[in-house]
Amino acid sequence: MSPAMSHQGCLEKPWRQQCEEPDSCSPTPAVLLPTWSSLQNYTAEPQEKCFPEKTMASGNPRQLDPGNQPAQVAESRLETESVSLAVGEGFPTEIALVFSVESRASHCVNSQLQEAARKKLWALENDDKDVCDLFKELSARLVCIQAQKDRFLLTFKTIEEIWKFSTYLALGYVACCLEHLLFDHGYWLDCSLVEDTEIRITVDEDHLATMYLGLLLQEGHFFSRAVLNVLQPMEGGEESLKLHENELVHVKDIGKESKWEGMSLSTGQRGLVAVAAIEPLPHPFYQWFLKNNPMSCGISKEISGPTSQPIGKGQCTATEDHRGRGWDELSFSKGDSIEVIGFLIPGLKWFVGKSTSSGTIGFVQSKQIAAETCEPLGKCSVFLSEEEKSSLLLLPGNGSEQHYARLLEDLARTDITSVYRLAGFEPTATFPGGPSEAVLQGCKDIQLLKTCGEAAANGLSTPSDSEQSSLESEAPPTALEEFLLREPDDLDDPKFFIDLNAGHMEDSEVFDPLLTFLNQGCYVTPFQSLYDLSFSFLRSTFYGFSDEDKLVLYLETSRNWAKRTHLGWAHTRLCFLLGRLCIKRVKFSQARVYFEEAMSVMDKGFDDLPLLAALQVNLAAIYLKQKMRHKFSSMLGKAVALLACLPGHCFSSENELEVMKYILREAIVVGNAPLEARACFLVVKLFLQLGRYDEVLPFVERLQFLSTCFSSQDSSATCLDTTPILSYLYDKKYLPHITLASTRLFVPSGIKGAPTPIWRAGLVLQNTSKLLGSQLGRSSIPALACLYLRHALAFSHESGAVSTQKTLCAVLSKMYLQHDMLDGALYYSARAVALGRLMSEEEAFESSLSLGWMYVLASQPDKAREIMLRLLHSLRETDSVTQDGAVHNLLAITLKEEGQVKKAAENYLWALNKAKETGNRRNQAIALANFGHLTLSCRATRLAESYFLQSVRLYIELQGGEDSERELVQVLLWLAQAMVSRHRIEDSKLCYELALVFALKSHNVKSQLHITESLCHFYSKVSPNPGACITYHEHWVSLAQQLRDREIEGKVLQTLSRLYQTLDIPKSLRRSLDCTKQSLRIFIDLGETTKAAQAWLQAGRLYYLLQEDELVEMYFQAAIQTALKPGELSLAMDLYEEAGDIFFNGNRNRHQAVEYYRGGAVPLARKLKATRTELQLFNKLAELHIGLQGYEKALEFATLAARLSSSVGDQLQELVAFHRLATVYYFLQMYEMAEDCYLKTLALHSPALQCAEEAMYYSKVYCRLGNLTLHKLKDEQDAAAYFLLALAAATELGDQKLQGAIHAKLALIYNAPLWHKGPDWCATYRARWLSEGGHVV
Repeated sequence: MSPAMSHQGCLEKPWRQQCEEPDSCSPTPAVLLPTWSSLQNYTAEPQEKCFPEKTMASGNPRQLDPGNQPAQVAESRLETESVSLAVGEGFPTEIALVFSVESRASHCVNSQLQEAARKKLWALENDDKDVCDLFKELSARLVCIQAQKDRFLLTFKTIEEIWKFSTYLALGYVACCLEHLLFDHGYWLDCSLVEDTEIRITVDEDHLATMYLGLLLQEGHFFSRAVLNVLQPMEGGEESLKLHENELVHVKDIGKESKWEGMSLSTGQRGLVAVAAIEPLPHPFYQWFLKNNPMSCGISKEISGPTSQPIGKGQCTATEDHRGRGWDELSFSKGDSIEVIGFLIPGLKWFVGKSTSSGTIGFVQSKQIAAETCEPLGKCSVFLSEEEKSSLLLLPGNGSEQHYARLLEDLARTDITSVYRLAGFEPTATFPGGPSEAVLQGCKDIQLLKTCGEAAANGLSTPSDSEQSSLESEAPPTALEEFLLREPDDLDDPKFFIDLNAGHMEDSEVFDPLLTFLNQGCYVTPFQSLYDLSFSFLRSTFYGFSDEDKLVLYLETSRNWAKRTHLGWAHTRLCFLLGRLCIKRVKFSQARVYFEEAMSVMDKGFDDLPLLAALQVNLAAIYLKQKMRHKFSSMLGKAVALLACLPGHCFSSENELEVMKYILREAIVVGNAPLEARACFLVVKLFLQLGRYDEVLPFVERLQFLSTCFSSQDSSATCLDTTPILSYLYDKKYLPHITLASTRLFVPSGIKGAPTPIWRAGLVLQNTSKLLGSQLGRSSIPALACLYLRHALAFSHESGAVSTQKTLCAVLSKMYLQHDMLDGALYYSARAVALGRLMSEEEAFESSLSLGWMYVLASQPDKAREIMLRLLHSLRETDSVTQDGAVHNLLAITLKEEGQVKKAAENYLWALNKAKETGNRRNQAIALANFGHLTLSCRATRLAESYFLQSVRLYIELQGGEDSERELVQVLLWLAQAMVSRHRIEDSKLCYELALVFALKSHNVKSQLHITESLCHFYSKVSPNPGACITYHEHWVSLAQQLRDREIEGKVLQTLSRLYQTLDIPKSLRRSLDCTKQSLRIFIDLGETTKAAQAWLQAGRLYYLLQEDELVEMYFQAAIQTALKPGELSLAMDLYEEAGDIFFNGNRNRHQAVEYYRGGAVPLARKLKATRTELQLFNKLAELHIGLQGYEKALEFATLAARLSSSVGDQLQELVAFHRLATVYYFLQMYEMAEDCYLKTLALHSPALQCAEEAMYYSKVYCRLGNLTLHKLKDEQDAAAYFLLALAAATELGDQKLQGAIHAKLALIYNAPLWHKGPDWCATYRARWLSEGGHVV
């Protein structure tokens, strides 16, 4: 397979298959609280056991029971046990969240990514604002980051915080958020790495649950379940609350440790409850829901607890004979087959059934049939029908899909055919360098892209044979809107004019059309507007009335006529409409009368199930609202069956919400998980239809959690996906971290109208820009969107949407270009060319020109030239002046890169003339700037300066947008370079600073960084100015901080520290120390051992200069230990030596250098066999002891240095060592030895003098020997010989002053009275001794 085709692996797989691959962030089961008894035991444990060893990993969820099965505890006599209610007493306040980065392929930790994440955490430890913001959005509070242990310590202050966090943890959002936090753009650009990576979160669930219980106790009142039958009064005669096992109780702390005040939710009775008799409800959602939705009608007996049977459908068998007690109950005999209409939900008293023999429909009691004969609802839909499951994917208002499609089109738009380009300058390429190798080691995407550009260049319209064939086989170009959700056509409903003339009200024929329409014996489609939630019949079915009172009068009259003429269905429906209008006016009693009348008239309600369900549920809602408990309980069972068991329920009133909440309460009380899920679904559906998005979110999260629980119990079951709705809601609440996490887990379904990968990519782009705090634009496409954009491309490829494919290819190309990954940019640009050719010549031209520009930026001018020449040929028969100029400009840039200066100049001139012809000043400015750049490369600086100045004038006249200002900044930098070449220092300084002003004006941080770097170089090398240099280095640091580039920040802080140190005043030294400490923290965070050690050393040096000696030693030792810890012996040796040098070169405590030289550096040098370093250290030790007047020690080290220098083989080093040894001998008054060593140094020189410096050395050493033999050894003859040799060297040097001094010495010797009387035997002996080699060192 060719590399180009390999890269299409993501596109060759169906997009749905890509999306269905395992997500990198596995969901985690939510908190299940431990038993009450375990809580009591926990409070008695010592505090140090706050972190039990048992942990919960996100990838290995335990079996969950979403239905809160009550604990089975035998009835027994109560014991007075207590739980401490003191705030914080016995309960943990912090919890550890540990993460690991794992590879799906190898099923083990990805050590490289784990280390990269750890380094990022180190950096965040000192600046944890981003982490605090993240966990704040996740409803947790960050205590601290423990990077070395790969964990965060968190705490919670309220019950709502811990509830929200446990929900996000269960849904897998915490892991996704950490993935977004810990990895840089290099990770997200490697799609294969992203798909192979899994973030695994580990949290101690018992610990988290116990923290939650502690907060419950702190609050002092909550909901619990009775775990024992309490039928006897308490000891002491106090009034106790009688409870049955599993009964729900609201308890409140009254200050007694063993007893609380309780209220039964079943009976409403109050009394004291023993602590041991109750256990808190295990889910935070239950506490929140029951607290915010108090019960008004108690608990009915229409709903029971769960059974082992799942929700059923299909047919079942009757187990007994039954004769219906009313028209709505089905009659059947034992053994009859009954078809379930909708669902059979375990725990409900009734369901709707149909006799297979008679075809009659009616209510059936669940106890009268064999539930096990029903077919389970299905593994793909545990508690929803397929239609209901699909409806959850339909976002309100289509979820802004059209908006995101337009967003992608805006990002893909380019002005390359109308605006020239500056040579080598791409405004959108604003990100630094490529991704770090530490993160991208083993990245396959980039390797696959290596040669794709070549394939595209060889055949612009045919990147590959297979791709071409697939493109040609596609349908004609399709707009994205063709597969987005469309609004349904308006229904052709009958319309009725409201005629309220007095004469007509008594004429039955006036009402016949309406009565005939409403008297139909079954449900027909036009009735939908009568039953729906939006009261659309007020706009579509009736017209001609000015206010609703007139419509009510008309409907009331129609009801009377229907009653007179015994039109039952019309009578029922008119009563229902009148009741709905009363509810709309909040007249519930009047509505109840109408609904009860409709129910009394109805005798074949199952022929219009939507009407029957709407009547039953609305009437039950009014009974509930008016606290008519008896009536409510009598009809609740059948109303629940119609509401919960029939899929596709059509809501007709907001009041139905109260009934659904009541059902949800009862499902929680009895622990009926399937019914709880159905109720949550109905609540979600109604809230979404009402547009109450703030209220719906907890129910959607609960629904998703319940689905996760069901799928964890049955591995073959498919988890319900509510992530589109969750993402939509999180986005509306401005929670970008959680929105991205939810979107990360979303798997597009392919259902028409459901969110597509286009929607997902757009949502990711929008929320990433929120996180970055910048406006999304063509020059800032975040790398995090790479995976989603490629999925969207694969989806549009399958859908045959050529235009959308081209849009996405253009966006991907720009994104790769911004991150300096030109191979990827070339690949997608080439695909855009192929797709553009299938659309139109204009699209193909634009894409081809963009591809040519990519080749220029990728330093492939030959391929770029081929494209430009081809495009010029295609423009011959057109009159497009601007396009012609754009192509000539790019061709000139290409020719310049190839070294064809003359042809480049001709094309620049052509482009300039075309720009003048069209009057386009911006293009003229660019063409002139390119001319200047060309001449500057030819070192024609004066001419270049002229062109640049003309270009700058045009730009200033333009006062254009952001792109123009970026170009102006680049031109000013070029102009500054030209002026520096001409030594116009002041003018070049002005240009640099003007460029910075314009970059500041456009808020372009990247441009500011580049200009500031140039200014720092200018003021340090070109025009030295320490003050200005420091100022711009300070600005450079602030820019690096804005870009969060800690590597650059640390490097600049080091330089800034040295600059402050050179000022050598206390204030500047303090500032230097601050910079050093800041850089030290950065290097430690980045794991840069060498730089961190050097920073420790620099801090010690500064403390020495500040005379704070007590800290010097500490920082030096820290530097050395930093090097020794990872085994960097060579670095440690250098640090020992540098630390010694600080004392050696200082004016205080010079003796301390011995410890670092002799005790630290020398042993390491010997261990590493670094002979030259050892020699250098011995020389320094000798020199140090000479300065300290420790001549005996100096002799020891000078002798070692002299011996070692002989083995090094470096004459200069040997000369230095012997010269120093001679000096030591001299100080020790061992003059003969000193003379011998001086002669040794002279012997190391060549006989003939090589240079003036050598002559000077000869002269000085011979003078020293002369003085030594004359004054110390009293040998005038040898002294005269030495002075004569010194005179010869001084004569060769031409130093008259030195010659005069030597002549004076010689005159003194020759004029001495004892000159001829010296003992010849002494001279003879010394001459012989010297000739024999003298003292052996």
